[in-house]
Amino acid sequence: MALLRTAFQAVECGDLDAAQELLTENFIANMPGSSEPRLGREVWRLGTQSMLEAFPDLKIDVQDMFGVDDRVTVLLHFHGTHRRAFHQFEATDRQVSYGSIEVYRFEGDKIAEEWVAPDMISLMQQISPARGEF
Repeated sequence: MALLRTAFQAVECGDLDAAQELLTENFIANMPGSSEPRLGREVWRLGTQSMLEAFPDLKIDVQDMFGVDDRVTVLLHFHGTHRRAFHQFEATDRQVSYGSIEVYRFEGDKIAEEWVAPDMISLMQQISPARGEF
């Protein structure tokens, strides 16, 4: 579980190299809306980088973390400021806040796989030009 906290801290600091080193070479990302898992550390990096570009002051609060065997479930809360375009929405300079439920699988001292379920509807509603109409 300490490994995940280290990874989240590296992401908050914008040190994607350090965070990426905590992933296995054949890392698997299971994402909502994707029918197939995405493979490789670079997939993770691109997604994380786009979040940090849009929300450069992104903070990650771990609300709960528990695990069994090689899997750990984390309840997270993200907050930050929408400073650059994200998906179809131009920067709004609005403060955003949303949750995520995530499950991670480990191989030794590396993160091998993730299943993420962020509340993207809430996030999109917060950055929509006509709030609440997403």
